[in-house]
Amino acid sequence: MRYTGSKNKLARREGIDLSLKTPGSKAQSSLLRRLNITPGQHGASRKRKITDYGAQLREKQKLKRVYGISETQMKNYFAKANKTEGNTGELLIQALERRLDNSVYRLKFAPTRASARQLVNHGHVTVNSKKVSIASYQIVKGDVIEFRRGKTAKIPYIQEILEKKDTMPSVWLNKKGTVGKVAEYPTLNDFTEEIELQSVIEFYSR
Repeated sequence: MRYTGSKNKLARREGIDLSLKTPGSKAQSSLLRRLNITPGQHGASRKRKITDYGAQLREKQKLKRVYGISETQMKNYFAKANKTEGNTGELLIQALERRLDNSVYRLKFAPTRASARQLVNHGHVTVNSKKVSIASYQIVKGDVIEFRRGKTAKIPYIQEILEKKDTMPSVWLNKKGTVGKVAEYPTLNDFTEEIELQSVIEFYSR
C-alpha cells in the first residue's frame, strides 16, 4: 500500500529531502529548515540507538519513499535484480529509474515524482506516440517520451515547466522542447540520492 500521509513527516523521519516538494517552493524551503527534527511531540530531543537491522530498514524505507512505490513493488524489483546476472545494486536502481513516472520527472517535465506519476496515470504521457498510463512502465533505450497533444499543454504548471528553456534532464536522457528520448540506460553514477544502497541490498538479502 502506498503511503498517503504527510510528505513532510516522511522526509523528517528519514532525515533527507525525498524530492517530494517542488524545488524552490516555500514548502520545500520550510521542509529543509526542519529536516533534522524528527516528527512527533518530542522529536527534537528523541534519540535511539539504531541496530544494524534498523539502519538497513531506514535505508530501504528511504529508497522506497523516494520513488513512491509500495513494499511489494520494491521486493519484486529487488528479486528480479538479484536473479539477473550483473551488479544487483545497479540493476535495482536501473529498474527504478526506468519507471515511466521517474523518467518524466528526470526529463524535468514535472517538479516531483508524485506529479509525474499523476500525469502518467491521467493519460497525459505517450511513449513512441502511444498513450501509456502505467506509472511503473519500463522504458527502454530509444523510447521517445512526450506529452499528449491538446489538453495536456494547457495545464498551468505544465505550461510553466515547458517554458523553462534551461532545464537539463538526467545525463541518460535527451530532451528537445517537449520531447524526451532515452539515450542510454541509467547507471549507479546517475543515482544521486542520499541513500546507502548496500544497506538496502543487505536488508533484502537476509
